Amino acid sequence: NRRLGNVRGVCVPRSPPGRRARLSAPGTSRLSSAAREELRRRLLGLIEGHRVVIFSKSYCPHSARVKELFSSLGVDCNILELDQVNDGASVQEVLLEITNQRTVPNISVNKVHVGGCDRAFQAHQSGLLQKLLQEDPAYDYDLIVIGGGSGGLSCAQEAAALRGRVMVLDLVVPSPQGTSWGLGGTCVNVGCIAKKLMHEAALLGQALTDSGKFGWEYNQQVRHSWETMTRAIRKRIGSLNWSYQRAPRERAVAYVSSYGEFVEHHKIKATNGKGQETYYTAAKFVIATGERLRYLGIQGDKEYCITSDDLFSLPYCPGATLVVGASSVALECAGFLAGLGLEVTVMVRSQLLRGFDQEMAEKVASSMQQLGVRFLRKFVPVEQLEKGSPGKLKVVAKSTEGTEMIEGLYNTVLLAIGRDSCTKKIGLEKIGVTVNEKTGKIPVNDVEQSSVPYVYAVGDVVGGKPELTPVTVQAGRLLARRLFGGRLEKCDYINAPTVVLTPLEYGGYAEKAVEVYRKENLEVYHTLFWPLEWTVACRDSNTCYAKIICSKFDNGRVIGSLVLGPKAGEVTQGFAAAMKCGLTKQLLDDTIGIHPTCAQVFTTLEITKSSGLDITQQGR
Repeated sequence: NRRLGNVRGVCVPRSPPGRRARLSAPGTSRLSSAAREELRRRLLGLIEGHRVVIFSKSYCPHSARVKELFSSLGVDCNILELDQVNDGASVQEVLLEITNQRTVPNISVNKVHVGGCDRAFQAHQSGLLQKLLQEDPAYDYDLIVIGGGSGGLSCAQEAAALRGRVMVLDLVVPSPQGTSWGLGGTCVNVGCIAKKLMHEAALLGQALTDSGKFGWEYNQQVRHSWETMTRAIRKRIGSLNWSYQRAPRERAVAYVSSYGEFVEHHKIKATNGKGQETYYTAAKFVIATGERLRYLGIQGDKEYCITSDDLFSLPYCPGATLVVGASSVALECAGFLAGLGLEVTVMVRSQLLRGFDQEMAEKVASSMQQLGVRFLRKFVPVEQLEKGSPGKLKVVAKSTEGTEMIEGLYNTVLLAIGRDSCTKKIGLEKIGVTVNEKTGKIPVNDVEQSSVPYVYAVGDVVGGKPELTPVTVQAGRLLARRLFGGRLEKCDYINAPTVVLTPLEYGGYAEKAVEVYRKENLEVYHTLFWPLEWTVACRDSNTCYAKIICSKFDNGRVIGSLVLGPKAGEVTQGFAAAMKCGLTKQLLDDTIGIHPTCAQVFTTLEITKSSGLDITQQGR
């Protein structure tokens, strides 16, 4: 809230140690909107206008300890005893909105919210408190964002629009195969954008196959050019990189292509591609460094294998491909490669699409098998990947459930076994930011604040949040508005729709509904369906599937929608908006369907899973 320092009307003079400041705004704990906004303005002015502000209660032992600490440091504090003012309860309510803390003591030092008693003493022991107490700290920037992906850029641009002085640091470390990319992060360069364009290329191939049934006749032999496709995709991504570089300049965001690393509190070292080092300081930092794809940790994996980071700009057709992994990335890559006519095998260690609805995951696999994808279950590569004749790799693998060994020859081995957070080499330990030792992720509270008050995190580096680009963008934008615009809105991490771009798309919303509600409290309506466009093409009549999950005791509210079929992402987006508005099964039944569409099936769902009735479609 540093940019709110010009607010006037705070009736609290600067007080010597031991003096008690009083807030003059009258009121009770029940505030009108106007009174609440006025009190909020005064409290922000108090925090912005003084070196140390302690919201306290005269009888609170924890408050007493904090006051003794600052007194022992000889620090001039402004203290507001909430039990000695008429509107103490109202102050606590508004403080909850401003600082995400209602309890006392509530401490702010040089515009940074430190927290309560324990956090103040921890900051003192680590040296952070002494750093914050420096008189009139002069920082180069109000905010430095480390990471130039979707979340970091959205946060930086929004903060700059609110007149913050903002810098973005971003430098992509090349993959072991030497692949690098420009500004915009994983999604733009080696994720969602490239993935969907290749998915579309595969769908066009399927459309060519179907076209003969619709009367299209052609004599020319049809073949796919990998080089033409990747060249077009790289051109599109290049234009996006340009727009991502231009946008920060237009918003007055300083962009530096350097690797950021903390060296001390509020100070960071930026190292560019030539090894040149520059140092910057900032009042606040946002960590948005994302994740990078994981390797197997066996001999030859980095030498011979590629990941999706490399696939989207691979200069040659990958040929017969082994995809190791069962994540959404693994199945999406396997799907569009098979759709382009390549021989594809997927090696699965345990569970397909972990974290997703498992019934839907198995249906995804079944639809891919119809396309010719081969699945090896319960196997993982365990020995060296040997380079055979040019362009061939030998893979030796062992079953996870016994001693069976298999060997295979492939042109390409693509690893999609998960990602690791990029938090290990950015100096977080030097300033005391807590990092989960197992996952490398940063625990944050519900306003994206880490264990160090002036350090925040958004995106895939945050623990326990959906790893989805739109969620990251929303979190970054709302964070900037809270820090620089005095807004209160927090990111909704629970209700996040998603889509898996396998050849037959899978769209899902509220995947964890069964975990939140007890199974016996849910009613599931489902059906198989046959898209009209599939009928003439003679595709299988019992591959596409839809279901909704409803709460029995909440007016039949729809808490989950899942669909496997064409354009599932588009269908799911519509459901996300409807469910945000409180969609119920009755409202869905009352909705007139658009005929003939796939989404129409959701308006005619009648069969429940509990009934056990057959949902098979009798295709002719």
